[in-house]
Amino acid sequence: MRTALLAWDYPPAPSGLSTAAREIAESLAGAGAEVTVFTLDRAAPERVGGVTVAGLALPPGGGLARLRRWGSAGHLAAPLAFRRAVLAAHAQTPFAVVEATNWYAPAVLLAGRPDLPLVTRSSTPAAFTRVPPGSLRDRLDGRTADALERRQARGSAGLIANTAAHAAVIARAYGLSGRQPAAVIGLSLPPAILASARAAAYPEAGDPVRLLFVGRAEARKGFDALLAAIAILVREQAAGAVPPFVLDLVGVPPEDLPASLPEAARARIRARGRVPAEALARAYADAHAVLAPSRYESFGLVYQEALAYGRPVVACAEDASARAFVGAPDAGPLARAATGPALADALRPLLADPALRLAYRARALAAAGRFDRATLARETLALYARAMAAA
Repeated sequence: MRTALLAWDYPPAPSGLSTAAREIAESLAGAGAEVTVFTLDRAAPERVGGVTVAGLALPPGGGLARLRRWGSAGHLAAPLAFRRAVLAAHAQTPFAVVEATNWYAPAVLLAGRPDLPLVTRSSTPAAFTRVPPGSLRDRLDGRTADALERRQARGSAGLIANTAAHAAVIARAYGLSGRQPAAVIGLSLPPAILASARAAAYPEAGDPVRLLFVGRAEARKGFDALLAAIAILVREQAAGAVPPFVLDLVGVPPEDLPASLPEAARARIRARGRVPAEALARAYADAHAVLAPSRYESFGLVYQEALAYGRPVVACAEDASARAFVGAPDAGPLARAATGPALADALRPLLADPALRLAYRARALAAAGRFDRATLARETLALYARAMAAA
């Protein structure tokens, strides 16, 4: 099985899509597939983890780099680069299948080819991550991105979703017919994270309680609700109603904190921006609890990472993945809604009660490890075979 995998970025880039791409690639390589990852975040080729990584960074000043700066048409720059590179490699030694994310449709210009079946593994659609457009240009830009994603999904020979609930969302968002081969396949965690998690003792109780958020400062991640809850609890802490706490924000740089954030709340927050893998592991190990109040996740790698470390997860009941992975095993409290007051209500007992934190920790550890690389590879290869037969 010779497989091409399209990725916007690849580790050591610290994004969720990057981590997912490595898990897919290295799991397939471990199962005996020959995997080539095509990625835009570097120029030089390399061999990592049994995977060939082909860098396709657009040269500054080149035609595609200039095209990428345009409005709606700019969304075609990356698909053109991916198409050119994949077809050139395919002409030399054919690939059996190509896989890509749905996000901003990197493989839209490879969809529908009978000689090269395309499998789309759906992350969160771009429409779910954008801020409301403020201009006609932004609206047209967003509509183009959505149309390209829809075209890629509809032209795919096979579809993968991370959860059944996410598969239903994708089907509605893209108007899918249901006739394509499809599978629900959960993502694994990197072995290094699992090893670090197993070695991480739970921090001693004491002041302050250390909280951790991993993600971007966007509404889908519930970041507005998070800051509102922290402001509420800081006021209560000043009155002695809750114990002292601090919050680390990984993935959020200081400039992403709103100017309206009260100074008392700002003093309890460390916005650390993107950090290397070692620093992220240390942040999980140091945390008493992980705050992940997302309104929507296609899967929720942060949930899985927090569970692996045995950290209570404070999530939001609006997200189906949170209900499945955090709520069902009772690995942490679920806020009833992604609002400041609701999140503060969920977090308050956890701040006050070390025994409650330890009880959630035990259930988090019991819920960890549902997804591994062997299962990811086996189920992915099975879907590939169905897609190839249907192409």
